[in-house]
Amino acid sequence: MGNDPVYSKSTCFEAFPFPDLDPAGALAQRIRALSEQIDAHRKTQLAAHPDATLTATYNVLEKLRSGEALAAKEKVVHEHGLVGVLKSLHDELDAAVLQAYGWADLTLPGDTDTLLLRLVELNAKRAAEEAAGTVRWLRPEFQDAGLASQTRIEADGPDDESEETAATGTMTKPVVQRPWSTGISEQIRSVADVLATAGRGLSLEEVADHFSGRGRWRDRLPMLLDTLVALGRVREIEGRWIDVRV
Repeated sequence: MGNDPVYSKSTCFEAFPFPDLDPAGALAQRIRALSEQIDAHRKTQLAAHPDATLTATYNVLEKLRSGEALAAKEKVVHEHGLVGVLKSLHDELDAAVLQAYGWADLTLPGDTDTLLLRLVELNAKRAAEEAAGTVRWLRPEFQDAGLASQTRIEADGPDDESEETAATGTMTKPVVQRPWSTGISEQIRSVADVLATAGRGLSLEEVADHFSGRGRWRDRLPMLLDTLVALGRVREIEGRWIDVRV
C-alpha cells in the first residue's frame, strides 16, 4: 500500500485463525477477564495522567521487554501508566491465549517467529476446512445468520426430478445472485456453497451465474474449481462440477 497502509477487515480479521475455544469455558472466561482488566487499567491511568497515552505507554512497555534503559520522560510514563502492572497483565493474557491454541510450549516474545509460522500453517488448514464447508465461526449468533440471505432459491416444481436430470443439469432453476467476495477463502467457500446447494452438476457459466461483481472475477473461477477438486470437495464430470455428496 505504499506509504499509506490500511486495515482490511476481510484480510486481517475475518481470515485470522482464532483458537477453537468454548466461549463459556473457564479459559475463555479468563481471557475475557484479562482483556477487560487491561482495558480498564489503561483507561484509568490515562484519565489520571494524560501523558500516559497508548503510544507512550506501549513504547515504554516494549523497552521493558527488550531490557533497554528508560529515558527520564519514559520513567515518568512508566510511573504514571503503571506500565509494570500492564506488562504483567499482558504476560498473563499471552500465556492464556497460547494455552487456548494448545501452544503452551511457547513463550513470548522469544518464540515469536515460531508462533507466526504456526499461525500461517493453521490459517492454511482453516482455509481448506472452509473450502470443504466447515466454518469455525468466531461469533456464530451474528456471523452465521447472514448465510440465510445467500441461500439459493429453488423453483417450485415436481419433487420427482430424475437422476438423469440431476446428473446432466438439464433442468434450470432461478437463482439469487450473491456478490463476489474479495478474499480467496471467501471465494472458495462461496463457490463450494453454490455447488452444494445446486444438487446437480453445474457448468462454468452456470456457476458464474450465481455471482455478480465488477472486474475480471470470472477468470478466477477455473482456479477455484480446481482447488475444490484437489481438496476432494468437488468432482468434475464432462465439463460440469458437482458436489461429491450429490
